[in-house]
Amino acid sequence: MFDNLSEKLQRVFKNLRGEGKLTAENMEAALREIRVALLEADVHFRVVKQVIEGIREKALGEEVMQALSPTQQVVKIVRDELVKMLGTHQSKLRFHNEAPSPLLIVGLQGSGKTTSTGKLARYLVKQGQKPLLVSVDIYRPAARQQLAVVAKSIGVPIYQGTPEEANDPVALARSARKEAVQTGRDVLLVDTAGRLHIDDDLMAELKQLRDLLNPSEILFVADAMTGQDAVKSAEEFHKQLGISGIILTKMDGDARGGAALSIRSVTGQPLKFVGVGEKSEALEPFHPDRVAERILGMGDVLSLIERVQDGIDHKQAEEMQRKLLENEFSLGDFRDQMKQLSKLGGLESLMGMMPDIGPMKQLKQAKVDPKEISRVVAIVDSMTVEERNNHLLINGARRRRIAKGSGTSVQDVNNLLKQYGEAKKMMKMLTGGGGFLGKRMAGKMKLPGGFPGMFGR
Repeated sequence: MFDNLSEKLQRVFKNLRGEGKLTAENMEAALREIRVALLEADVHFRVVKQVIEGIREKALGEEVMQALSPTQQVVKIVRDELVKMLGTHQSKLRFHNEAPSPLLIVGLQGSGKTTSTGKLARYLVKQGQKPLLVSVDIYRPAARQQLAVVAKSIGVPIYQGTPEEANDPVALARSARKEAVQTGRDVLLVDTAGRLHIDDDLMAELKQLRDLLNPSEILFVADAMTGQDAVKSAEEFHKQLGISGIILTKMDGDARGGAALSIRSVTGQPLKFVGVGEKSEALEPFHPDRVAERILGMGDVLSLIERVQDGIDHKQAEEMQRKLLENEFSLGDFRDQMKQLSKLGGLESLMGMMPDIGPMKQLKQAKVDPKEISRVVAIVDSMTVEERNNHLLINGARRRRIAKGSGTSVQDVNNLLKQYGEAKKMMKMLTGGGGFLGKRMAGKMKLPGGFPGMFGR
């Protein structure tokens, strides 16, 4: 996500630093490069124009031109303009004072509405709320059954409706709200029907649901992979229906990021959540400042911490940290931590949150091999307890036996032992109070071991 844009913008700043002195001429050259980078990232041309004008107005001021470190001032200006473009601050969900608060989930067919509805329900549960789900999509085959499966997988109740309501979206919504009141649910998530394109029948139905439910939020779900088509659809839905926020799905697969960078400016409505994977927990609140800093190579340590702390066993993580600091971290521990890492969602996106500085840059740029975790587990499981606790016992004969038992090669075993050693060093640095994350978080961060072990050979 944003990889190409990030690389190009960092190159612009590197070139500016190489100039030594900031002049109007080299600043204009930098602005041209920034403009091209944004356009190539599929950012809407009107948005690009606004951003470039904002940067130019501030960067060519006398205060910046004569500053001791003008390039750093320019980086800050670009960062602030990106944040402004993305929405300035995190936009949280709104709820009615009196429960239940209906949330209407709308969008085109195939955008990921049903999956996002389930993810949002799981997010709300973790926030201490009690959602009820209902699907009013009576057109797409098995649409309501799909939401029922999603609801079961996350342990959230769903209103199934009566046979008489099966062909009436408004009746389904009305009864679901009544059910939410009677069962003490405080949020009603309504998964609506979509179309392949916007038409009058779809909008008429959505307006009926809006008028009936008076939702606290109308959330438009857009597929980031469709780029500016997602932006156009969001703009049209807002004109006709009045959306209050956007959920952008498949952000982990969108290398350019143009939809995320444009949608707030074009629609005037905030981007509230982004989908970053297929798992039910792969939905994240959208933070404009964090995203801007990621684009500029500053990393997103806060989101990294939230992701890790949400996905790991904290008692086990604290025990692993103790073992790392006391040099008791075994191969068995390494295997267990690799399993925990697999629960954190897309490993590529996890690495993308690392800042581009010092050893973090090397870690961030490493090639992630998603098969590595299962390979590590197989190899370690083929070892004896003594070998796991003391890797120095593993000589040539033992390596051949372990390789045969795990269905791998001696080279794989050698690579694992090397990665294990690197992981011990890296994670001791990350979790120790003197390490990068230790300094940043004053010792509060608890990370599982094993990051280097995820990487291909």
